[in-house]
Amino acid sequence: MDNLELRTEADAILAELVGAPGARLREDQWQAVAALVEERRRALVVQRTGWGKSAVYFVATALLRRRGSGPTVIVSPLLALMRNQVEAAERAGIQARTINSANPEEWETIYKEVERGETDVLLVSPERLNSVDFRDQVLPKLAATTGLLVVDEAHCISDWGHDFRPDYRRLRAMLGDLAPGVPVLATTATANARVTADVADQLGTGAGEALVLRGSLERESLRLGVVRLPDAAHRLAWLAEHLDELPGSGIIYALTVAAAEEATAFLRQRGFTVDSYTGRTENADRLQAEVDLQQNRVKALVATSALGMGFDKPDLGFVVHLGSPSSPIAYYQQVGRAGRGVEHAEVLLLPGKEDEAIWRYFADTAFPPETQVRQTLAALSDAGRPLSVPALEALVDLRRTRLETMLKVLDVDGAVKRVKGGWESTGRPWAYDTERYAWVARQRSTEQQAMRDYVSTTECRMEFLRRQLDDEGAVPCGRCDNCVGAWIDASVTAEALTGATKELDRPGVEVEPRRMWPTGMSALGIDLKGRIPAREQCSTGRALGRLSDIGWGNRLRPLLAENAPDGPVPDDVLKAAVSVLADWARSPGGWAADGPDASSRPVGVVAVPSLARPQLVGSLAQGIATVGRLPFLGTLTYTGQGGAHAVRRSNSAQRLRALSAAFTVSEELADALAASPGPVLLVDDYTDSGWTLAVAARLLRRAGGEGVLPLILAAAG
Repeated sequence: MDNLELRTEADAILAELVGAPGARLREDQWQAVAALVEERRRALVVQRTGWGKSAVYFVATALLRRRGSGPTVIVSPLLALMRNQVEAAERAGIQARTINSANPEEWETIYKEVERGETDVLLVSPERLNSVDFRDQVLPKLAATTGLLVVDEAHCISDWGHDFRPDYRRLRAMLGDLAPGVPVLATTATANARVTADVADQLGTGAGEALVLRGSLERESLRLGVVRLPDAAHRLAWLAEHLDELPGSGIIYALTVAAAEEATAFLRQRGFTVDSYTGRTENADRLQAEVDLQQNRVKALVATSALGMGFDKPDLGFVVHLGSPSSPIAYYQQVGRAGRGVEHAEVLLLPGKEDEAIWRYFADTAFPPETQVRQTLAALSDAGRPLSVPALEALVDLRRTRLETMLKVLDVDGAVKRVKGGWESTGRPWAYDTERYAWVARQRSTEQQAMRDYVSTTECRMEFLRRQLDDEGAVPCGRCDNCVGAWIDASVTAEALTGATKELDRPGVEVEPRRMWPTGMSALGIDLKGRIPAREQCSTGRALGRLSDIGWGNRLRPLLAENAPDGPVPDDVLKAAVSVLADWARSPGGWAADGPDASSRPVGVVAVPSLARPQLVGSLAQGIATVGRLPFLGTLTYTGQGGAHAVRRSNSAQRLRALSAAFTVSEELADALAASPGPVLLVDDYTDSGWTLAVAARLLRRAGGEGVLPLILAAAG
């Protein structure tokens, strides 16, 4: 078959795929298809969102399958994208199935369908690549039979990129195991020159130089603007005043789960049909939210970066960011969801004063120092058996997510291996790439500065973003607020502002207690394991707010910052704490509620000793006691043992290790507990892991307290 006949066949498949008779691949799309089908090459396509990358690999799949090739394997990061792609494939008669965390009951059936040749496309989440069973049993078979490997969002392969994901590194092994002549396609819309070169180099491993097809990142349909408002209340009020003016339906991005939930609640109060979409949203609710947005049954999804990649709605009319992302590259990717199938879409950024504090809060993602890496390798080597992540937490002072990320990198580097029961050392030599890790850390800082510059620039905003992605053809767009002048009305009415302020000023979130001791405490010489006895637990507590929200979080972050001066609790904070206490008393199960489930009224107040903020915690406890007409029973005694108990962001085992002997109950406090039988309020300034509250509650209850009700200023996350 000559090139013209192949092109005709490819165009016919495209017409079926998009449901448009007469549709034809563009020349740049055809170049990619021909490279895969005719030349069996490895190619990297860097093109803007909406360019049609999925059309390339589905058309190539159909052509290759007709010529006897095995199934296409697509590694794709998000379930939303998988669902959209399966639907698109079916329109062209391509049978597609997915393997991801949401459908484990279907895996065995799908594997058999692939083996029988009944599946044309298998979409796999990157996390599956690091599953022991999948890696050892399924991946080798796929590598041997795959007709085309597609790596979607390929910038995730590179740790030079803004969204590096260690699970993607497993692809290096699969690339090396592919049969000769199997084409590979990597696609992304967000790769600068360095990331492009890195990904292309990895694709070409053992198969010659990869073909790089890079196009313009201009998005003619997007009109970019920045709306600068004084505070979070003004931003929520602005949304309520102007959301109906934005075209069609869209996405409102928030930096944190708490902020997304706050915005959703407020907009619903104002009569808008909106849904929340975050990492906490249940899978069934995510599915429903996606369908509702696809069918324009909601005005917007209020989302975190959980919706950052992989949502395909061509007629999305707007993207609004309630706070600045920390990277202009990530920002370009998120706003790229809009305007794919319409002539005009609005893209607006509403930056906040709290943005940088939130960036810092989530910045604990850098590769650990060499001492901690070596400590982990030594622990695995000395164990002589596989160790689970919880068991390693007792031996290495890293939070779980950071420890897991490090292990995945070491796995791909060959220093450790994931096996049944956990992780084990391979004994292979491993070198710490100091220069590379330091560069990546500096790159994060550079990206943050670039995002500040995006907000303040007087030059073209689209050109700015394109230059951040090393788009050599970047020129002024002629559409953004800097090119044509601000068109956005930044005003809000007093009524809307009052409503937003009231919503953000409402204090009170629940604080769930710890119910299980961490695994592996015996290795630290601490005899705590299994379930915490109910008679030693604290109850579900209350905090004024979360440090990650845009209401009380904005008020509490400066108060609890590491360099903040200590002092008496501010009057407005004490008043809010009293309000939380009153609402708690009236809540279902509260001591002022009716019914058999109501708890007993607190008989007194106990404070947690604070090394950093003794005046703040002490005055808060005394103030609560005075306003609540409760006796102040005393403060737990800090023993000075076990390390500085104020250290945050350790893993559970190490945190409990530092706390296990940090406090004691004085005779005076024990006598006071005995003289006042009943539950006590336990007052502290901050809770992150929950282990301070767990240790303190255990001590108080063993000393005679009949219950412990934590009342905290701020909760993490």
